[in-house]
Amino acid sequence: MPAKNVAAAVLRAVEEPIRNAGYDLWDLEYVKEGSEWYLRITIDSARGVDIDDCEKVFRLVDPIITDLDPIENAYHLEVSSPGLERVLRTAEHYKACVGKEIAVKLFTPVNGRKEWKGKLSGVLDDASICLETETGPLVIEQKRISRANVSFDYASVDFSDADEEETEEDPDDGSD
Repeated sequence: MPAKNVAAAVLRAVEEPIRNAGYDLWDLEYVKEGSEWYLRITIDSARGVDIDDCEKVFRLVDPIITDLDPIENAYHLEVSSPGLERVLRTAEHYKACVGKEIAVKLFTPVNGRKEWKGKLSGVLDDASICLETETGPLVIEQKRISRANVSFDYASVDFSDADEEETEEDPDDGSD
């Protein structure tokens, strides 16, 4: 079965159980990297996703996929969150990220550039995105986009609390 058909079959089988477990299915892909095949399921939720959520969904979908048996060769099943700089591939992804800063790489230049950053201000007819850039508004057809992802501003995060070490001595220092 072609990879696209495998992904579609698995998507149909796991989408509802994932949703019923309280998660959104952000993405699903079946890809070959080197000599290895990977079935990647990306989940999201309003409260975020941690490793326990990924394990829970892995344990939920693994028997479903095994019973469905759409994959002829060996593969690795991965369940993960989309992360802060999530990849945007579908109209639904873009719609979910309206108002966020995104980075876009294009197959061919628009206004002389193949890379743009800006605030995603809208999605037109599921075929184009509206981007507010430093040079003004820009409409880009999704078919011209080779890669797009949310652009997280790490400089805006205050990590000072994370770097503070406790100043108190350990009460159990081993000296008795």
